[in-house]
Amino acid sequence: MIGQPLRLRTLWDLLRNPASAEKQALLRQRWEGLDLALRLPGQGLGQKATGCGGTVGVQPRCDFSCTGCYLGVEANRIPALPTAAILRQISELRVWLGPKSNIQITDGEVTLRPTGELIEILRHARSIGAVPMVMTHGDSFRRRPGLLEKLMEEGGLTEVSIHVDITQRGRDGYSVPKSELELMDLRDEMAELVREARRRTGRPLRAAASVTVTQENLGQVADVVIWNVRNRDAFSLISFQPVAQVGRTRKGLRGVTAGELWAEIGHAVAGFGLELSAGGAGPLHFGHPSCTRFVPVLALERAGEPPRLFEVIRDRPGDVEVMRGLFTRGLGGIAFRDDRPIEAFARSLGLIAAAPGWFLGPVRRWLAKRVREEMGIPAGRLLRDILRRQVRVDGLTLTSHHFMSPADLSTPEGRQRLDACVFRLPIHGQMVPMCRVNAGGVREEFYAEIQ
Repeated sequence: MIGQPLRLRTLWDLLRNPASAEKQALLRQRWEGLDLALRLPGQGLGQKATGCGGTVGVQPRCDFSCTGCYLGVEANRIPALPTAAILRQISELRVWLGPKSNIQITDGEVTLRPTGELIEILRHARSIGAVPMVMTHGDSFRRRPGLLEKLMEEGGLTEVSIHVDITQRGRDGYSVPKSELELMDLRDEMAELVREARRRTGRPLRAAASVTVTQENLGQVADVVIWNVRNRDAFSLISFQPVAQVGRTRKGLRGVTAGELWAEIGHAVAGFGLELSAGGAGPLHFGHPSCTRFVPVLALERAGEPPRLFEVIRDRPGDVEVMRGLFTRGLGGIAFRDDRPIEAFARSLGLIAAAPGWFLGPVRRWLAKRVREEMGIPAGRLLRDILRRQVRVDGLTLTSHHFMSPADLSTPEGRQRLDACVFRLPIHGQMVPMCRVNAGGVREEFYAEIQ
């Protein structure tokens, strides 16, 4: 993994065991802890991933005053925790999540913390095998040219999430936006910041875009999706987050249902030839189905033609069977993020060697059939065109995260969602669900202790 010395023993281990024993043990724990009703063929928690986590107290203060915010009014008065306390949080998360832990460096606006301390936090995460993602509104990168590159070069940052939407207040040049369309130039600027940081450093950087969704901007969700498809080289994941009545969110701000949101997403991707199976509520799950919807897609684009989108796993028996086969063979915990090319090659060989007959038989036939039916060409020809760079292929993940308001927590479904939560924060030695932190008063109690 990036930032660690490459040893022949590491490559040998990847060939023999592409998913580590530690990860497999944690996956079994998650699976056994799930309600039986949630142990579905496409359930990612316990089969594909161990969940993700976030920090708290890194930098409660924010220089924005957004109309939708999970932090309370007291956050700007709360001092940041000492760096040593944050490092302990990250170490706790690494134990909970295992190798290549998905850890969000988040709180208020974490880029307001002294850069040297933020770099130390990132370095610690990398040193113990975690993959930190800085969550930010992105304006610090605009105001302080070179900051993003510095975090990449000195902190080993490989993942960043930039939040842009009309609920934000205080952004340079876009103080009170009325429509997501007004923010398209800003999104272009953020995309170029990401591309330029990669060019200048020569290092990888995966970027996600996130958007708070309300009734006020629901009608522009399709425009944002279309923008993201066209800029998928910069932002390979987009997360839509319907507003919840937590923190200092304005009381009159109205949220949207999952159905309303995914209808708009569906309108957008239809223009690229994709009809979403089950309206985005397809066979893939991550925790409770009311919490998260995610749809990985592939974009294929020939020169001079618009891109075409294809759903990776559709809600069809053949697709579900391949997915089930991957999980039942114990191959779900494999992750290629931050692998160097030779590591990715060794891990791929190890993956195929774990079940050669299955990959070269049922999986190969499934892929060939999908390419022939959906694209009208033989799979061999498509592979040839890709290798000749006559076809551009990109991955893009469309996802939505549905956080709960206080009233939701005490309902039967709310309790089920908390039990199955995939996003947790380390507080007093426990991994606490994010919705309990934001909607159950836990964050306010934690901040009061800091103060």
